[in-house]
Amino acid sequence: MVERVLPARLGTPFRWLLGSSWVSNIADGLQVAAGPLLVASETHDPFLVALAAVLQYLPFLLFGLFAGVVADRVDRRRMIVVADLCRVVVVAVLVGTVVSGHVNIAVVLTAMFLLGVGETFADTTTSTLLPMIVAKRDLGVANARLITGIVTFNQLAGPPVGALLFGLGRAYPFAAQCTCLALSVLLMLRVRLPAHGRDHTAEPSTIRSDIVEGIRWVWRHAAIRTLVLTIVTFNVTFGAAWSVLVLYSLERLGMGEVGFGLLTSALACGGLVGTLSFGWLERHISLGNIMRGGLVIETLTHLVLAVNTLPSVALVVFFVFGAHAFVWGTISTTVRQRAVPTAMQGRVTSVNLIGVTGGMVIGSALGGVIASHWGITAPFWFAFVGSAIFLALIWRQLVHVAHADEEQVEQDPATAPE
Repeated sequence: MVERVLPARLGTPFRWLLGSSWVSNIADGLQVAAGPLLVASETHDPFLVALAAVLQYLPFLLFGLFAGVVADRVDRRRMIVVADLCRVVVVAVLVGTVVSGHVNIAVVLTAMFLLGVGETFADTTTSTLLPMIVAKRDLGVANARLITGIVTFNQLAGPPVGALLFGLGRAYPFAAQCTCLALSVLLMLRVRLPAHGRDHTAEPSTIRSDIVEGIRWVWRHAAIRTLVLTIVTFNVTFGAAWSVLVLYSLERLGMGEVGFGLLTSALACGGLVGTLSFGWLERHISLGNIMRGGLVIETLTHLVLAVNTLPSVALVVFFVFGAHAFVWGTISTTVRQRAVPTAMQGRVTSVNLIGVTGGMVIGSALGGVIASHWGITAPFWFAFVGSAIFLALIWRQLVHVAHADEEQVEQDPATAPE
């Protein structure tokens, strides 16, 4: 069983990395439920509640590109350890204010923002480690194992446990989160990495020039450029539809609060099945066809939800969509890691994360406006049409995207040899 889950060929450093990632996802999963509950216990002001949600995305938009530069300049393991230790301190202070009775909404919002900053640096850097310790041919399976932890601990187990602990005492879930983050740091310290980064004999560069270099690299690599544009576009359409999901569940399907929880659980269960079956899919189906099939599933998901009124159908759709979403996440990450040079991984990853976050923010804003003017199903129609048009435009290119590691970066005319 251990060999099936953690093949020996992936190496000991990967096992330590996986353990650290899974424990860290438990911590994040506890916060998924406990964070909003703590906000709601301090205020019922809709603006402040919404602000708490915005603060989850804001650090990625503000510091994402800088985090990518740092990841390419410094010892990456040390960067993750420092970022997570800062998160431990923030959570510990939050626990202290809750226990002492000095907590207020300002403290909670500040803590959420600082945790988001720490997560920005930790997540950006963590995604650069895998190509350093795992062979290219095994990156797909390795990413699937990491994403299994996200599904299992961050989405399935963490939130209900966090809510249960919050019911027993407001400080309990955050104390548990603090403990998990500290354990994650200890496991990360066991990971041994090869050297990486720039030639230290070269002329020092500025942060701005490093950021520009990362963005230019993405733009000149046709396959990675298409991949990033696809992620941005499909996150806009996804964000528009999912921004009104709770209202869709309550008003369109009549499922109530418990039913909404069932939808998200079906999504996570599908994701677990998808990640566990990734090895089989990779052996039997080309990555290009998996990518095409996945985006077809996502496009049709919006269409079915737009016309559907049956809870049973919605549960099946969410299960299938969950499987696609996490298989797609595994493939897109693997394709990027195989194609990007080690010294550029941080900056290219940060550009990708900015696209993911920015797409979700734009999509969520559009979804709210569209729903308020044309009804609760209008965002799903918008998502279907937008996804279908973009999918038609990139259909032929997806095969090339799947083999991005075989493509060379277009040279800058200014630096190309004569």
